[in-house]
Amino acid sequence: MGHGAENGDEGVSPADSTWSFPRHWTADVLASDGRAVHIRPIVADDASRIVAFHSGLSERTRYMRYFGPYPVMSQADITRMTHVDHRQRVALLALLGEEIIAVGIYEGLAAAGRPDAAEVAFVVADAHQGRGLGTILLEHLAGAAAENGFSRFEAEVLTENRAMLAVFREAGYVLTRSFDGSTVHVEFEIDPTDALLAVRNARERASESRSVANLLQPSSVAIIGASSDPSKVGNALLANVIAGNFTGPVYPVNAEARAVRGIRAYPTVNDIPDPVDLAVVAVPAETVGEVLRGCLDKRVKTMVVVSSGFAESGDAGALAERTLVHEIRSYGMRLVGPNALGVINTDPAVSLNATLAPRVPGPGRVGFFCQSGALGIAILDVAARRRLGLSTFVSAGNRADLSGNDMLQYWDSDPRTDVILLYLESFGNPRKFARLARRVSRSKPIVAVKSGRRMLSPNHMRHDSRLADASARAVLAQSGVIQVDTIADLFDCATVFGYQPLPRGPRVAVVGNSTVLGVLAAGAGEQFGLQVVAQVDLGAAVLVDDFEHAVRTATVDEDVDAILVVFVPPVAVGADLYAQALRRAVADTDKTVVTTFLAVEGIPETLTVRDEHGTPVRGSVPSFPSPERAAAALGHAWRYAQWTARPQSQIARPDGIDPHAAYGVVAEFIDDGGADPRSSGGDPAAETIALSEHRSSELLAHYGIHVVPFVDVADADAAEAAATDLGLPVVVKATSPTWRGRPDGDGARLDLSSPASVRRAFDELAALTGDAVLQVQQMAPRGIAAVIRVRDDPSLGPLISFGLAGASFELLGDQAYRAVPLTVADAHDLIDAPRSAPLLAGYRGLAPVDREALADLLMRVSALVDDLPMIREVALDPVLASPTGVTVLSGRIRLGPEPTRVDTGPRRLS
Repeated sequence: MGHGAENGDEGVSPADSTWSFPRHWTADVLASDGRAVHIRPIVADDASRIVAFHSGLSERTRYMRYFGPYPVMSQADITRMTHVDHRQRVALLALLGEEIIAVGIYEGLAAAGRPDAAEVAFVVADAHQGRGLGTILLEHLAGAAAENGFSRFEAEVLTENRAMLAVFREAGYVLTRSFDGSTVHVEFEIDPTDALLAVRNARERASESRSVANLLQPSSVAIIGASSDPSKVGNALLANVIAGNFTGPVYPVNAEARAVRGIRAYPTVNDIPDPVDLAVVAVPAETVGEVLRGCLDKRVKTMVVVSSGFAESGDAGALAERTLVHEIRSYGMRLVGPNALGVINTDPAVSLNATLAPRVPGPGRVGFFCQSGALGIAILDVAARRRLGLSTFVSAGNRADLSGNDMLQYWDSDPRTDVILLYLESFGNPRKFARLARRVSRSKPIVAVKSGRRMLSPNHMRHDSRLADASARAVLAQSGVIQVDTIADLFDCATVFGYQPLPRGPRVAVVGNSTVLGVLAAGAGEQFGLQVVAQVDLGAAVLVDDFEHAVRTATVDEDVDAILVVFVPPVAVGADLYAQALRRAVADTDKTVVTTFLAVEGIPETLTVRDEHGTPVRGSVPSFPSPERAAAALGHAWRYAQWTARPQSQIARPDGIDPHAAYGVVAEFIDDGGADPRSSGGDPAAETIALSEHRSSELLAHYGIHVVPFVDVADADAAEAAATDLGLPVVVKATSPTWRGRPDGDGARLDLSSPASVRRAFDELAALTGDAVLQVQQMAPRGIAAVIRVRDDPSLGPLISFGLAGASFELLGDQAYRAVPLTVADAHDLIDAPRSAPLLAGYRGLAPVDREALADLLMRVSALVDDLPMIREVALDPVLASPTGVTVLSGRIRLGPEPTRVDTGPRRLS
């Protein structure tokens, strides 16, 4: 979903890459007005920019920041400001193009006896105050400070500087304040709390929503490349904008024509006398850069680039695309595309159709996001034929900047959108998508169809995902997203969600005049979790009044939650009377009603309820070409209703977790000569590094995951001594992968209760396996063996899997997947998801295992991976689950560079 400049150098300009500073501190962010801003650390080359920035500040702003006039910076101050060590002293700049518009700095207070604290300050140019830049700089400074070991910020603020105090307070930090005459001393912990993250996410939501509003609600549009030639793309774009009755001025841009389609044309966008909010660009790829420079000078807010020839065309095009995105963001703009179909907003106050589609739907309550332009044309045509109205539509093409995550933020607060449709070709920032979708799905259904068996982001196409399609389904379902397989299924669901209430339960009455269709409907309903509690066959020659009475009876039946009407018109009798009867029968019901009326696909004219503008509204009855399709859509609606009815579950952190100590184990490993997993700069192709089993166990213990004690031994004497120290009975196990976990169990000798049996077991296993070192471990209580694994999938992010241990379960692929981090409900769902899960719940008289202990273990593994993103793989194999708890027999961890951006830390565009 969220993609952006997904290349590992997000937000890094060509100049940035030549400077020496932590490059991951650079970021493109959104101010509160939805305009982009570039953040990066300061460098010595910024001296002249700092002087210009300082001289441009008003006297009052300088006074508030420096507690005095301070009209001119001394050379010493300039040098001190621009020469920082990026550890004890860090300075970050907010830039618009090459112009500094805000500066933030922290300086460690070790010299004052407070090594864990730093003093923080920032100043924003007068013209850019009120855009939330102070809060953004504070977030990013706190992130940098936390990396450098600081836990607290302090600040000295003039008592009258209410704006500065408001920044600290409204950022979500818990402040401690003390007054000293005209100044206030402020202190606060910078570790993220739930309250802080809630505030941060709310700001992110507002700014990203505003950014999309700038795109979809422009007051003026320029069509750059507009043409009178009907064969040109620019002609179709201008024609569609005009035909759509856009409510603002439209400016064709064509250097060789005085007018296009009777509208005055301008040689360049800069020649347009009035402001331009949205530029739609349809020129050859090689000239887009020149067009961009004109749009930057014109201060255009957003660009839609329909031109192809960028990342989809090869390496040269990809470089051009990255440059385009960097320039656009650097100057505060947003981009849809390139290679986009365009955007639509059916709001009568806007009426924007800036697409290449020859046919578009009318107004409605459905928002739609997709990538492919060709597919988008087909999607819009199908929606129009089905009479499914849209609120907004965005086809993002290469999705170099504006993404589906941005659209989720917009639709979440858009009062004109009730249903969200997504055609997913890839995930870019899966963790952010999961977080947003989980929230948005609570109030608005999200229906998604994905292309292909795997959703790999363009940056990861070369890295095959070894996970089955089921893992993607699980991750989407975890966030409340209804996933379907085809475009037809997508629209089937949309017509139910868009025009009917959610089912209150699974009980369905099938009413109709076709025995065959009724039987098919009943059978299909059961396949989708529905319970057919009534099946009324009215006969082929049913009269209109009898038909209406049967449907009306179902609407008042307390044992019925939804109604599926199957109807084939009687011979020589018009269908309109039956349609009117059906509308009358369901007019006052709050139950879900679907039909196969005349096998029409969509919203039949005769079953449409309209508002005062003639737009189809709720109460319209959706029709399907077959009872199976109708039952499937109804089944999806019931599953979604169940999801929304579940109490919201929070991401919980079990007690007894020590992230700092865990990180210390990783640092010690690096200091002892292990390769630094962070050193590859985030290259997902870099090799991972295996921690030893002992070090893995030490790391796990800091998260309350205790592996049964074990000792590596090289001879029988050592084995006997280890068994004595550990306490009999013990197990002797092979250590080589070939023999560990074999289905025949020949790689271990269990329940050894005497020193002699331990020595004998060691000699037998050493001879059998050839292992120079074996392992002696305490004998664990008996239980059902399970496996918990975590790995970072390039398409979906960190995934945790759960399943029962053993070759049979592995061969059958009986594992369930969820995205990290887990909520409590996710953990319990994960336990129940494998087909073999009944074995844990008391199957055939077995005692049920301790589910709470198993869920707690899953939550601890989730927290470990969430806190330490350099952990690329975790394997707890096996875990023994019993009625009295869980026991971990082996834990192995691999470290490596983080292959996917995580949705943590300061806000940034992604």
